[in-house]
Amino acid sequence: MIKVEMKHWITICACSVLLLQACGQNSEAAKTEPQKEERKVPQLPEIKHTYKLADYLSENKDLDKDVEELFKTLDDTAIVAQLIMPAVGRLGNTPNSIKALIDRRAIGGVLMLNGTKTEFTSWIKVFNELNGKNGNPGFLYSADAEPSLFNRKISGSSTVKKANEITSLAEVNQCADTIAATLKAIGINYNFAPVVDLAANGTVGYRGFAKVEANNVPWSNAFIARMQEQGIIATAKHFPGHGLVSGDTHKSLQAIDGELKEVKTYPGLIEKGVLSIMIGHLAVVNNPKYNTNGLPATCSKVIITDLLRKELGFKGLVVTDAMNMGGVTAVKGNSVKAIEAGVDILLMPLDCMKSHGEILAKYRSDAAFKAIVDAAAKRVLRMKLCAGAIK
Repeated sequence: MIKVEMKHWITICACSVLLLQACGQNSEAAKTEPQKEERKVPQLPEIKHTYKLADYLSENKDLDKDVEELFKTLDDTAIVAQLIMPAVGRLGNTPNSIKALIDRRAIGGVLMLNGTKTEFTSWIKVFNELNGKNGNPGFLYSADAEPSLFNRKISGSSTVKKANEITSLAEVNQCADTIAATLKAIGINYNFAPVVDLAANGTVGYRGFAKVEANNVPWSNAFIARMQEQGIIATAKHFPGHGLVSGDTHKSLQAIDGELKEVKTYPGLIEKGVLSIMIGHLAVVNNPKYNTNGLPATCSKVIITDLLRKELGFKGLVVTDAMNMGGVTAVKGNSVKAIEAGVDILLMPLDCMKSHGEILAKYRSDAAFKAIVDAAAKRVLRMKLCAGAIK
């Protein structure tokens, strides 16, 4: 009897010990912070076709399909990122801050602003590797490689004449070839050139081919063709025309008073296939049809969607001039306003994460805005495929 009771007592003690251990384990488990689920890096679709820049404006069912397949792999964070392009280099972000933005999937390209060939080449290599690790689509890498700024923006580059010093079409072609070769060697696929503004304005006039106005369109078209034949996206700027205003949009908003005289430059460029147009921070006043109501053209649907897209039929990428310039910084919510107006790429927002967050919030709450963003992102992805940035 004593043995039975002893066994029973031992069993009770053992169960108590086990119960206490279990409670202790549960207590420790309760103290442990829940593990955040690690983001699964998306697998971008295999691109089975090879495209050229000339394919961008063509009817191409394979390209259409690849754009849609690629778009479907992106979440809303990555979709909005396609529309944002900060700068790296002197007067831009540091390489480390760009790396942080890549890790946060907040950007879709980078402007190589001021630096050396060696710096730009090494940074692009690092950024490409980070994109691969994060499952991001490849970047558009841009530069202000206008003839007049090329040697200043990319130190160590081959010397070329300033645009207003060029005296023949042969020199235009030679200059374009030199610039394109340098950009390709670095890994830059997007050139914010040529300037097509008329020569009167002191800030931009010397930077284009309009010293002799009759040369402006044919020489600009030659420069554009030479760039794009070599796989570099060219950009006509600054729409709707910076050449006949007196001031500097870097410092403050400038206004075109009355007729948009410089718009006549653009149909000949669009017809010949320029793939990108940059919008200037230029208000329009005393013009009933195109009045921007105090806003810069970069935030005006009348200028971008109605005039440039619908009336002039432009189907390429629309990029803003730098969004940190005095001509636009005073506009509250300028990032969202620019996208609503019809812009595809915001260049150099003051705060990329803030711009991304504002656009993403409206994207998630406004179906009409979402459709605008989706269309812009698909144009960017299409250009990336045609430029070989996504393979």
